[in-house]
Amino acid sequence: MEEKRFEGKSKIVIDIEGIHCADCALNIERSVEHVPGVLSAEVSYVLSTATVYYDPHRVDEEKIKKAITKPGYLVRETFAQRTRALWRQMRPFLFMASSGITLALSYLSGWLHIGSIDLPDAFAIASLILGGFPILKSAIKALLIPDLNVDTLVSIAAIAATVVGAYQEAATVIFIMLLGEFLEHLTVGKTRKAISALIQLTPKTAWVRREQEEVQVPIEEVKAREIVIVKPGERIPVDGKIISGCASINQAMLTGESIPMDKGIGDRVYCGTINESGSCEIEATQVAEDTKLAQIKRLIREAQAEKSPTQRVMDRFARYFIPAILLIALATFLITGDALRAITILIVACPCALVLGTPTAVVAAIGNAARQGILIKGGVYLEQMGRLKTLLMDKTGTLTYGKPRVVGIHRFDGSDEKEILYWAATAEKRSEHPLAKAIAERAEEMGLLIPHPESFESLRGKGVKAQWNGKAILLGSAQFLREENVSLPESAIEVLKQKESEGATSLFLSLDHRLLGLISIADTLRDKARVTIDRIRKEGISEIWMLTGDSPRVAERIGNELGIGFEANLLPEEKVRKVKEWKKKGHGVAMVGDGINDAPALAVADVGIAMGAVGTDVAIETSDIALMTDELEKIPTLIRLSRKALRVIKENIVFALAFNTALVILSAQGWVTMILGAIAHQASSLLVIFNSMRLLRKA
Repeated sequence: MEEKRFEGKSKIVIDIEGIHCADCALNIERSVEHVPGVLSAEVSYVLSTATVYYDPHRVDEEKIKKAITKPGYLVRETFAQRTRALWRQMRPFLFMASSGITLALSYLSGWLHIGSIDLPDAFAIASLILGGFPILKSAIKALLIPDLNVDTLVSIAAIAATVVGAYQEAATVIFIMLLGEFLEHLTVGKTRKAISALIQLTPKTAWVRREQEEVQVPIEEVKAREIVIVKPGERIPVDGKIISGCASINQAMLTGESIPMDKGIGDRVYCGTINESGSCEIEATQVAEDTKLAQIKRLIREAQAEKSPTQRVMDRFARYFIPAILLIALATFLITGDALRAITILIVACPCALVLGTPTAVVAAIGNAARQGILIKGGVYLEQMGRLKTLLMDKTGTLTYGKPRVVGIHRFDGSDEKEILYWAATAEKRSEHPLAKAIAERAEEMGLLIPHPESFESLRGKGVKAQWNGKAILLGSAQFLREENVSLPESAIEVLKQKESEGATSLFLSLDHRLLGLISIADTLRDKARVTIDRIRKEGISEIWMLTGDSPRVAERIGNELGIGFEANLLPEEKVRKVKEWKKKGHGVAMVGDGINDAPALAVADVGIAMGAVGTDVAIETSDIALMTDELEKIPTLIRLSRKALRVIKENIVFALAFNTALVILSAQGWVTMILGAIAHQASSLLVIFNSMRLLRKA
């Protein structure tokens, strides 16, 4: 059980035992919502949890728990309750098995003419009592709330069938309903297991250095700033920074990246990731419930518990559906005088498939996305992504790498690229400027060993002067080199203008006042940006625009390379205005950014998508969907999965409505028997679940 407090209200998440179907979840919701002081309650059948918002001044937790246990369910907390929970887990199977055995004896004794003529009926009645008891008990408790549920319909049908002497038929219907619920529970359990595997990654213990000794302690006892030792093959138990050693870290469970990353001193590591090789010492920065994994686990649970708009509509529909079916069954009996037809209508019309169609699809899709490093905060955003028409994207750090890189080296005076880069990197060796780092990185890529200059001087806004091996090095703007009496030919100025028109920053390099070359530096497109934009278009996104605070010249270059529209020179508040303008056009609008500078635009969009969220708390908190890495190619994957989820939800709803309607009509005509109706009803629920489980496969 987990509790959080918000301003003016409290929230509690309660684990529940005994939820056998989607209708059970609705029963609990209604029971809890009847408690004065409860603001809202959402119960997830798939996760077996209740998320309740309440006013702590009007109601306490015990009353909420009593509302859950009132319809016959159990809150999992104490050892005694856990023992009872185990019994309750076994009890449905035992009722089903005993009902099935006695029903089988009923049929066998009739076929083989064993014993008296009343023996088959006696076994059938025993089967009816054993199997019908939990169903009747649930129906009575639902009426006490007061409410109607699926068990109400089945109980009325079984009692009516018994009254007209159809003992075997009534017992068979009860057994089929119990068997169907059992199979349904097993099937949904697979989905639950797939989700649970994702959020059960935290190690139970950690090796910590205390008083010069390595001791193993429970994870809850690790404190911030303690030194944690991680050996090969172990999961990292905290968030922290490597202070000694190195390791190859598999971060797939957080980011979806299958290739381990080499980490060394100063690099950040996260709880739940696996140290595949090497050993290291980590200074803990976040522990226990403050780790990134714990934060993600909370968000996943909340996302799966939160109902999507479609699910809310279906739940409301189901509340009116059952009374309507009772009236239809009564009308059928009054018109035809055939009680069996009315009984069959009660059996076939249960809205289980309709209620299950949306939550199973949403939970499966959210779990699938999380395994791929995409954190979706709820079904509402999944559905909105599925209807998306417009995608707005930030430039820096989203479409581009967000840091300067050398994009070109132009040679003068017969020098080669390596020579130009060598002298430029030597001049910038002591500089901390971003452009200097870009030059140093390119030199490292080319395998150049760069010496420390004998002297170094940085002239802000102009360039740098350096001395090495008796040679004077100048690197900077055209004006700077002219001031230092370096001659710049007209051809060099033409090259400079061309590079500037492309949005690049260019630096002239001279050696002993002899012009060697021009180095152009720019923020470059991500390697897969063009391919990703093409894939997004193929997913049916009609409008793709870039919103950037950069200059029109740079925005035009990026926009033309990607073939997308652009808006330049935008301040954060102007990005917000642009997003609102797109929303007014009636488009479903998603905004992609880094979650920090773009937070206002992310917040105002229908769906805010933050990239690289594993490194920042702000990105996870401000966005509706968080891409745990800065891999742009996850966006088309997200769109495709969302559209597939929306399609599966529609398929489930259409199938459930059409199937139920057809069965009601056929039952009213007398063409469907009670037993066939029970089989068809359970088959429809299982088919809906199986259809939703397709979303667990990688998109």
